[in-house]
Amino acid sequence: MTTAARIEALRAAHPGAFPDRGLRMWATRAAIAVGAVLFVWGLDRLGFGFVRLWQGSGELIRVGGLMLPPQTGGMAQTYALAIAETVAMAFLGTLAASILAVPLGFMGAANTMPLAPLRFAVRRMFDVVRGVDSLIWAILFVSIIGLGPFAGILAIAVNDTGVLAKLYAEAIENADAEQSRGVRATGAGRVQVIRFGIWPQVVPVFLTNTLYFFESNVRSATILGVVGAGGIGFFLMDRILINAWPQVAFIILLILITVAVIDGLSHRIRRRLI
Repeated sequence: MTTAARIEALRAAHPGAFPDRGLRMWATRAAIAVGAVLFVWGLDRLGFGFVRLWQGSGELIRVGGLMLPPQTGGMAQTYALAIAETVAMAFLGTLAASILAVPLGFMGAANTMPLAPLRFAVRRMFDVVRGVDSLIWAILFVSIIGLGPFAGILAIAVNDTGVLAKLYAEAIENADAEQSRGVRATGAGRVQVIRFGIWPQVVPVFLTNTLYFFESNVRSATILGVVGAGGIGFFLMDRILINAWPQVAFIILLILITVAVIDGLSHRIRRRLI
């Protein structure tokens, strides 16, 4: 008996168990119509309009023309140092977050932290820290310690600590329990079980997440410079404000090349180490 025939037989045996196909079709159409109305209403509330979109597209084309050809404006060395500062901010912030996230991840994992109240408090701390974007942290640290890359490093480190610790805790909880039970069967204590039963399984996940966050933080550090946290973002914002579009294009190209190089290097590192 085919699947369709089985369904028809079940529908005949249980008339109220299967909704009518026509009713389901109309319900689907109604849901699509309601979704379309809500979508259009949301666009209208946000001030979206095709006229504005058309005008903005024309302005984008005009600005794009002004960017060509990219020029350094005699500040190539300054921009190179600024992009190096941005990469250093991303590296140091990610490194600090990764180091802090390892013990916090073990404290937040159910299979390594038996004290439920402490584990709950640590996991909620993750939510609080990662719930505030790194840009907000940068503004806060700039207000506290002043302008410069140190504020950017702290902003990246604090935000990424919460995110990485959560990811690490989930990786630890998803580790194969059989390997831990095998180590425990030899008479090993809790620390030895973590070292030889869990740690070898989660290290590749830790490295993958850390490398990805480093790549992402190179782009994030550019934005942090806009609020005074150092790096190439300060020069990018400054050149946009004075309409120096050829230099804006050069800075954007410099950022793209840097991100591409880091992406290639991290890919090679992952292949070698993981």
